[in-house]
Amino acid sequence: MAESDGGEADPGAARRAGGVDGDGASPDPVPRPQRPQLTKSRTISVSSPSAAAASTTAERLRVAGGREGLLARRSTTAPLPPVDALAPRRLTVAVDDPSHSASPPNGGVLDRDWCYPSFLGPHVSRPRAPRQQQTPPPSVRRNPSTSSPAPPLPRRAPLSQREEEKRLASLVKLPPLLGERRPLSPPPPPPRARRFDLPPYYLLLLLVVTVTSSALAFWQWIKVLGLQEKIRSCGAANAMDSEEETLILSDPASGYLSAEKNWNFVPMLALAIPAFLFKYGDQLRRSRANSVRTRGTEEEVPLEKRIAYKVDVFFSGHPYAKLLALLLATVILIASGGIALFAVSGSGFLEALWLSWTFVADSGNHADQVGLGPRIVSVSISSGGMLVFATMLGLVSDAISEKVDSWRKGRSEVIETNHILILGWSDKLGSLLKQLAIANKSIGGGVVVVLAERDKEEMEMDIGKLGFDFMGTSVICRSGSPLILADLKKVSVSKARAIIVLASDENADQSDARALRVVLSLTGVKEGLRGHIVVEMSDLDNEPLVKLVGGELIETVVAHDVIGRLMIQCALQPGLAQIWEDILGFENAEFYIKRWPELDGMRFGDVLISFPDAVPCGVKLASKGGKILMNPADDYVLREGDEVLVIAEDDDTYAPAPLAEVHKGFLPNVQIPPKFPEKILFCGWRRDIHDMIMVLEAFLAPGSELWMFNEVPEKEREKKLTDGGMDIFGLTNIKLVHKEGNAVIRRHLESLPLETFDSILILADESVEDSIVQSDSRSLATLLLIRDVQSKRLPSEEVRSPLRQNGFSHSSWIREMQQASDKSIIISEILDSRTRNLVSVSKISDYVLSNELVSMALAMVAEDKQINRVLEELFAEEGNEMCIRSAEFYLYEQEELSFLDIMVRARERDEIVIGYRLAQTDEAIINPEEKSEIRKWSLDDVFVVIANGD
Repeated sequence: MAESDGGEADPGAARRAGGVDGDGASPDPVPRPQRPQLTKSRTISVSSPSAAAASTTAERLRVAGGREGLLARRSTTAPLPPVDALAPRRLTVAVDDPSHSASPPNGGVLDRDWCYPSFLGPHVSRPRAPRQQQTPPPSVRRNPSTSSPAPPLPRRAPLSQREEEKRLASLVKLPPLLGERRPLSPPPPPPRARRFDLPPYYLLLLLVVTVTSSALAFWQWIKVLGLQEKIRSCGAANAMDSEEETLILSDPASGYLSAEKNWNFVPMLALAIPAFLFKYGDQLRRSRANSVRTRGTEEEVPLEKRIAYKVDVFFSGHPYAKLLALLLATVILIASGGIALFAVSGSGFLEALWLSWTFVADSGNHADQVGLGPRIVSVSISSGGMLVFATMLGLVSDAISEKVDSWRKGRSEVIETNHILILGWSDKLGSLLKQLAIANKSIGGGVVVVLAERDKEEMEMDIGKLGFDFMGTSVICRSGSPLILADLKKVSVSKARAIIVLASDENADQSDARALRVVLSLTGVKEGLRGHIVVEMSDLDNEPLVKLVGGELIETVVAHDVIGRLMIQCALQPGLAQIWEDILGFENAEFYIKRWPELDGMRFGDVLISFPDAVPCGVKLASKGGKILMNPADDYVLREGDEVLVIAEDDDTYAPAPLAEVHKGFLPNVQIPPKFPEKILFCGWRRDIHDMIMVLEAFLAPGSELWMFNEVPEKEREKKLTDGGMDIFGLTNIKLVHKEGNAVIRRHLESLPLETFDSILILADESVEDSIVQSDSRSLATLLLIRDVQSKRLPSEEVRSPLRQNGFSHSSWIREMQQASDKSIIISEILDSRTRNLVSVSKISDYVLSNELVSMALAMVAEDKQINRVLEELFAEEGNEMCIRSAEFYLYEQEELSFLDIMVRARERDEIVIGYRLAQTDEAIINPEEKSEIRKWSLDDVFVVIANGD
């Protein structure tokens, strides 16, 4: 079968149909008009046996007509049935040549499978009504079993255009063709419904209305007759003159005139109502019957469903639809009740309307009615009034409940300015709210608004469980999505002084993708944003994209990267975790930046001792676009516009003062010892472990070893590290040693030389980092197993404890693990503060609390976006860093000095001393209060300094 999509016939087939023989005879010289092409036509060929008969018929049509193109084409895509399998059928084809009607019947080809050309364009044959089977004449009857191909017809001479038109005209007048194509008889009209075919319930309603109206008319007529008779008897008994009688009869108070009018009105009403209902019911029935006939085979929707649908749409689309419906029902009740009272009583129409309203408003007013008719009407009106008022009470109750529910679920708008807006919900929210409340304590408290996709009551309940005094800070919760602009406007996003976007509890890529969508929503606020946006990121690789979208308004805090760098710094310098908690949190000392015009033109060496209640540690340079210079040289002179970076208790607790008297003395000539190779163990696998390895590469001395112990296969580790952008073979300072095993299985840990490591970092494994409880449980179990294995492998004289004699002693076990802690440093990545307490009580690990430190950093950057530059420099592997130095670098044994004296001595090493920790205490003091106080120091004391790590 050959497909033709555009109705274009094969040129070769057209030449063959036009009589071009094999010896190269010339085609028909007479030009002929182009026939309209068929769409999606199908030309029958003899490529399959099933189409043999149809092909023969089509060939005969081509040969007999001697014309270009086919006069009929099969438009169906189904294969033709074999000729032998079908009964003989006649195919009537409208052609433009009378000779075509003499062609033999088309065996096996159905009439509906063909398309016919027309001057109107391509079209398919219309469906025909079934006709009775006709017996073909003997001349055309053929036996399928003995049929033989007919001999080819002789080639006709070409016809001129005029002769062709004559043949076409004669073709239309041929009686055989017209007899074959009989017109379809119109379908019989549907039986007409009876005129008065009403449903039984409608007839019953008409009967009740007719009887009621007739009874009412008759009763009114009797009442009028009795009233007239009474008036006449009273006039005759009192010998009333005609003029006085006329006045009485014409008095409206007598009721005679109104009764006379009612007598004229009520009978007409009684007769009109049944007729109107009967007429309307008949018209409704006939209109419904007509709609059914015109709709044909469409599915009929019952009237009740259509009415219910219209009512539902109306009530859903109009907020005040219920009140309007109640008002309309009240008006209809009052009007109908007034008309009924006017009909059954002798009062006027306005008086009847007033009585109807009183019956609706107070159901007890109908007790004074006299007579059967007025009582029935008044009871009906009072019953309707009770229903109306019950409905009104229900609507009012629903409206109040909906409003209260809206308040309870946090749907109302927040009318606040200069507040802090938190978008999202995570486990860091509790510590974040705590830090923000402490920061706002100096101003009497602030306002913090939380917008999350949670129920308002649940959020308030979880915040209440924190058990923390917010010290005047109000926490307002609203339920909504940060991705919807309407919800953002509901919390006054354009008036907030800072916006914090928390990372979700999903994996890193999904969390950062959601943060990116939230930033896009924030940038789409038409009113603009007053404050900056602090975004908590989960992956360092996604940070540039968020900054690209948000521009200068965005400040990012990459939680995973911050925790990883802190863990490395704390592993190399024990005790640094507690220093960072003091500096990042608002409970003690923190960073502040402020301009002091009186310090312009002063050297930084003098500025350093100008603040008795703060420690200057940097300058914000106005000449370089606000760049922060940490630990500048002493000879740097402050210029106009420069701001001073200090560590202070609060932003209003420090101010410059006259220069204090300082005794510099002599700095001990002690050199910083060179770095020695270290041996470090990583337990677990983090997604950013390649960044941690690069930081260690920058900090450690050549020849160091990094052991990696986790469940990830070695080949997969190398692939992940390479995908992260790390050159494994380019490491010069450290050597990677891969060990595979489970960190919570003791026999796997015993295969490692745990007693030989200088530092052990227990990481929150990537496989369980989404679950805080499971991650902390795994970290705690690994910590206890490592300490127990280390205590068993220590020399016997170091393990033996006087508290342990016979049996097991819990305190002795803790002491052994504490002794093991003195031999090596273990840093555990703890996510939950409750787990932190368990670790801190035993004092067997120098820990890092991830959520706590990240929340502190977020709160600090939210209060002042410039602090983010300070944190980025202190966390970087190059530039200035926070260090812990021994006292031997700054003083001699039992030397008496003030803290200011030590600060001045440290400047000779280009360091800034910000605090100290005495040998007899466990906590460091940052920004001491009495800096000028002279005291005796010991070489066992340590100092916290900011030094250049280069």
